Amino acid sequence: MTETQARQSCDLLIEAGYVVPVEPHAVVLENHAVAVKDGVIVAILPTNEARARFEAKETVSRPEAALIPGLVNAHAHNPMTLLRGVADDLPLKVWLQEHIWPVEGAVIGPDFVADGVTLAIAEMLRGGTTCVNENYFFPDVQAATYKKHGFRARVGLPVIDFPTAWAKSDDEYFDRAGEVHDQWRHDALIATAFAPHAPYTVSDENFERVRMLADQLDVPVHLHLHETAQEVAQSQEKHGQRPFARMDRLGLVNDRLIAVHMTQLTPAEIALCAERGVSVVHCPESNLKLASGFCPACALQRAGVNLAIGTDGAASNNDLDMFGETRTAAILAKAVADDAAGFDAFSALRAATLGGAKAMGFDHLIGSIEDGKQADLVCVDLSALETQPLHHAVSQLIYATGRHQVSDVWIAGKPKLRGRELVGMDVAGIVANARQWRDRIAAVGR
Repeated sequence: MTETQARQSCDLLIEAGYVVPVEPHAVVLENHAVAVKDGVIVAILPTNEARARFEAKETVSRPEAALIPGLVNAHAHNPMTLLRGVADDLPLKVWLQEHIWPVEGAVIGPDFVADGVTLAIAEMLRGGTTCVNENYFFPDVQAATYKKHGFRARVGLPVIDFPTAWAKSDDEYFDRAGEVHDQWRHDALIATAFAPHAPYTVSDENFERVRMLADQLDVPVHLHLHETAQEVAQSQEKHGQRPFARMDRLGLVNDRLIAVHMTQLTPAEIALCAERGVSVVHCPESNLKLASGFCPACALQRAGVNLAIGTDGAASNNDLDMFGETRTAAILAKAVADDAAGFDAFSALRAATLGGAKAMGFDHLIGSIEDGKQADLVCVDLSALETQPLHHAVSQLIYATGRHQVSDVWIAGKPKLRGRELVGMDVAGIVANARQWRDRIAAVGR
């Protein structure tokens, strides 16, 4: 038998100067390769051994790059890329109620959602993000758009206590949610979650329906919670208890809950998050820009709470840059905790990958580079002068790397970015389309 015949076949072999698997924690594998077959990781081993063992249909060699799991944006409103910069430098309630909601009321519809998601997918892929936890209207259109481009997503099924272009009544929100869930329940890339907007926009009765259906359908609940001090104060005035306590009373504080923002937390609330298996999504740049407060990331981490990172929407961030978001999360956590050793680089990368996957219920599929997981992978070129000299790969990834250094992206083993060029996406067309939406949105305010 010849050497070639003895070698195993695989579809893709990615050779990297540094493979950062995330699991096990705080490990960097130098001069390693990852073998992929049928969209699944089948081996992680030293490059010279990989070349001897595998006959690959395609080999991608990146000796000066780090190979990491695809970044997971655990909270986004991606159709709102088309509202980027519409209403900046305003507090949350004014920004949302006096500017964003009126504009959305004038332009929102299936085309707006499809075009906004397409723009977001292109931006996220160029920044190394391969999976998103989505929260917006027209989830049917969102799901179809993500599927069209082979992008992994958990799409929120919206619930809010007033009519929108998506639904006019409580029953219609839930009926349409059921239809979308049924359509996508067996898809390999797309899943659903309930997305009640926030405690101040959803009634007890609707939260109880969400809890019952989430249990029945075995899906997460994706919720803005404790975003501002004002939200907490208003809840105490209206309901006689803090929003988190109200969610607990309604049976929602459990391992299905994806609690976003969480800037206002007591030690007892942090302990209960840990006890019940709640996942917390830290969105530092949106919280900073809207002056919403500071998520106590180090305290949550010390308590054993699963932490994820999200960009929030491009209307309040104003980008979908998970490298920038993760750097801000790591640095801000240290300042809030007064602990320079807190939320270190490895922990930050874990939150941006496996933490997000776990929050979304995808950690059996993605979030780390392990045998049997989906090949959602990202190569980051560390050869640029901005990341030299290279003493510690993960330190550079978190504290020095920009999203422009992402060279290659795969989702389920399929190339989505190759040598900084998007695969199968018309960049000029996407930009032109965004500009016509700019003109339509600008006309709303005239």
